[in-house]
Amino acid sequence: MVSKQPRKQRKARYEAPLHMKQKYMAAPLSKALRGKYGRSANVIVGDTVIVMRGDHAGTKGKVEALSLKSGTIVVEGVSVSKVDGTEVPRPIYPSNVMITSLEMNDKHRDSILSRGR
Repeated sequence: MVSKQPRKQRKARYEAPLHMKQKYMAAPLSKALRGKYGRSANVIVGDTVIVMRGDHAGTKGKVEALSLKSGTIVVEGVSVSKVDGTEVPRPIYPSNVMITSLEMNDKHRDSILSRGR
């Protein structure tokens, strides 16, 4: 990004193509994982995370869904109730969670995480 104006920074993030938005989906790793995989990793469906910030801080759960368009993830157990009583998932930004265990079924992800270690 070239400009330092906040409005242009926000606009660039909002209008970025999906392959660039993927880089914004990283979350810090727990101390146990940090020694092996580095400081942060991209969040994928199936990772176990703990919410660190906001009203749901301390909640632990698996990542159920993620949206590159809005840059958010959905964690099981993090929901709000509507006026009619139904529960709807509350989207969270990945920077507000910490990954406690990684979903390692994907060989490509394993090679990405072990790159440069």
